[in-house]
Amino acid sequence: MAESLPSSSKLKRTRRQSIDQMCQSLSSSQGPLFEELQCSVCLDVFTDPVSTPCGHNFCKSCLNECWDKSQNCNCPICSETFSKRPKLKINTTLRQVVQLFKERLSKSEVQQMIQDRIKKIQDIKHSAELRKKSTEREKASTVGLFSDLLRSIEICQAELLEMIKEKQKAAEKQDEELIQELQQEINELKMSNSELDHLSSTEDNLQHLEINPSIGSPPHSRNGPEISVETLRRALTQLQETLDQKLSQTVLKRMQRYAVELTMDPDTAHPELLLSDDRKQVRVQDVEHELPDIPERFDYCPDVLAKEGFSAGRFYFEVQVKGKTDWVVGVARESINRKGEITVNPQNGFWAVGLRNESEYKACTGPAVSLSLRVKPQKVGVFVDYEEGLVSFYDVESRSHIYSFIGQSFTEKVYPFFSPEVIEGGQNPPLIISPVIYND
Repeated sequence: MAESLPSSSKLKRTRRQSIDQMCQSLSSSQGPLFEELQCSVCLDVFTDPVSTPCGHNFCKSCLNECWDKSQNCNCPICSETFSKRPKLKINTTLRQVVQLFKERLSKSEVQQMIQDRIKKIQDIKHSAELRKKSTEREKASTVGLFSDLLRSIEICQAELLEMIKEKQKAAEKQDEELIQELQQEINELKMSNSELDHLSSTEDNLQHLEINPSIGSPPHSRNGPEISVETLRRALTQLQETLDQKLSQTVLKRMQRYAVELTMDPDTAHPELLLSDDRKQVRVQDVEHELPDIPERFDYCPDVLAKEGFSAGRFYFEVQVKGKTDWVVGVARESINRKGEITVNPQNGFWAVGLRNESEYKACTGPAVSLSLRVKPQKVGVFVDYEEGLVSFYDVESRSHIYSFIGQSFTEKVYPFFSPEVIEGGQNPPLIISPVIYND
C-alpha cells in the first residue's frame, strides 16, 4: 500500500522549521548567509523582496527605482537586459525568511542588551566589594593611627605627670630646707636679742657691737621656690610636635602606596632643558636645542611635564631636590598655556610648591604663600587625590607635611610638573624623579 501524501499543515510546519533553522544560522553567523539577505542596491536587509528573471533578488522599491531612472531594464548584478519590463511579484518565502530573521535579530539584540546589563551589574557589585574591602583596610589603618596617637598621648601624659610630681617633691624639699634655715635664724635672732638686752644694761654696749657686728645684722633670708608653667608649656609643645610628626609619618606611608612610575616628556621640554637618557632627570643648560615649536612644548619657561597623565583616582611620586637653590614641583592640567611667560598658580592650572634664592620656600597659590620649614627638604613627595581635589606635598626624609591644596576641582587630565629653574652665573643640580621606597 502506498504511503499517504503529507498534509498541507504538515508541509507548512516542516517549511517553518526549515526557515527557523535557516534564520538561526543567519543570525548567529552574520557571515556569507547573512549577506544573502541583503539587497545589493541599498545594502540593507530586504524589504518586500522580488526576483528578476535572471534569478537575483532585490527590494521591490530599489529595483523599481533603478528601472525608473534607466531607459533599459537591466539586472543591477549581472546586467542582463530584459526586452520587456518584468512584472515584479513579492517572493513570499524570502520575505518570510527576512521577517523571521529580523525578529530573531531583534531578540538577539535584546538578549545582548540584557547580558550587557547583567555584566554591568556584576561589575558594579565587584567594584563595590573591592571598595568595601579598601574601606575596611582604610578604617583599620585609621583605627591603628589613632590608637598609636592615643598611646603617645598617654605616654606623654604619664611623663608630664611624673615631671610635675618630681617638681612638687623638689619644691617641698626646698620648702623644708628653707623652713629649717629660717627656724635656725629665728633661734639665732632670739639669742642675739638676749645678748642685746644684757648689753643694754652695761655702759660699753657700743664697743661690744663694734666687736660683734653680726649681732645687729638680720640674717639673710631666701625667697621660697617659684613653680613656673613654662615646663608645662614646653611639655605640651613637645606633645603637639610628637603628634604632628606621628600623624604625618602615618599619612605619608599611606600615600606612598599609590606610587606611580613616571618619565619626563621630551615633547613638552623647553629647548634649554636637558633630559637624561632614562628621562628621570632634568637640568638647565646654556645651549638651546633646535627643536620644533609644537603646541605641547614650553617655549619661554624652563618647564617640562611627565609623559603620564591621570584623570581619576590617586597617585604619588617623589622628586629629589637635594643641592638645588631654586626649583618648582607639582602637577598641572593638560590644557595649561605653554607659550610665553607663565604664572604658576591654581587659577592657571598649576598646583605646586617651590624654592627661591636658596631659602625662600613658597606655595604657588597666587599670590604665593611663604612656608616656614624646620629643615630643608632633600626629597619632595607629591600626592594627588583626583576625586577629592587634593594635592599634598611632603618632606620625605623628615616625613613632615609641607603644604596642601584642598577643595580643588579637576575636570581633565593632570600631569606631574617639573621646573629646575635657571640660575644666572651658577650651577643648579638636576631635578630627579626618585623611586619610592615604601616601608610598611
